[in-house]
Amino acid sequence: MTDTPRLKLRHIVPSMVTVFAICAGMTSLRMSLDGRIEMSLYFVLIAVFLDAADGKLARFLDSASPFGAELDTLADFFNFGIVPGILLYNTLYLGTEHASVGFLACLVLAVCCALRLARFNLSVKVTDVSMKKDDHFVGVPAPALACLALMPVFIELWGWPETDFPFLRAAYIIGVGLLAISTIPTISIKHASIKRAHLSFALVGVVALMVCLMVYPWPTLIVANCLYLASLPYSYWKQEKS
Repeated sequence: MTDTPRLKLRHIVPSMVTVFAICAGMTSLRMSLDGRIEMSLYFVLIAVFLDAADGKLARFLDSASPFGAELDTLADFFNFGIVPGILLYNTLYLGTEHASVGFLACLVLAVCCALRLARFNLSVKVTDVSMKKDDHFVGVPAPALACLALMPVFIELWGWPETDFPFLRAAYIIGVGLLAISTIPTISIKHASIKRAHLSFALVGVVALMVCLMVYPWPTLIVANCLYLASLPYSYWKQEKS
């Protein structure tokens, strides 16, 4: 009788981080249902951070596996397709006369996220379907999709006056979903590079960003979303030029 092969701890660490991300998404869902919108958003942001961390850990520990990849895809769909949709619906549309419009927009968001992730999985197996180039992604990735879609909630929490535009919000949410399944090139931060002489300025910028996120989270996220959207025409122009 042969012994069952043993797994080293480093092989399961990335999957454990992915499971923690699912737990963060589930907790965000609970906070949303309880009406604790700010806490719900914080847990979505935690899920975004954990999603970035699990891939980095898998590469650093040389422990990438098909199981981890499939688990990561399922986590991304739940955390960045389902949870933001429910959060948007509960916060902006539930109990209003435009609930059906809001539900339709959130439904489109979830479907687009699923299609995006399915296309990404296919790109890993089929060489003629590419979702990631050397310096950019094709379409908006799932974590960015969630952050962009939640912009109306950020605006609501910041307290902007006269923000009750249900049809405009629905159109925006649908538009963000369509960006995810589009072929528009989008910036990839992990492939970005800076000159060594500018490293100090970059570190100061990162520290300033973290401080702003802690002190002024909602306006900071709104500005970050606007900058990301503003970068899309530039990314498209750069890709066409090359």
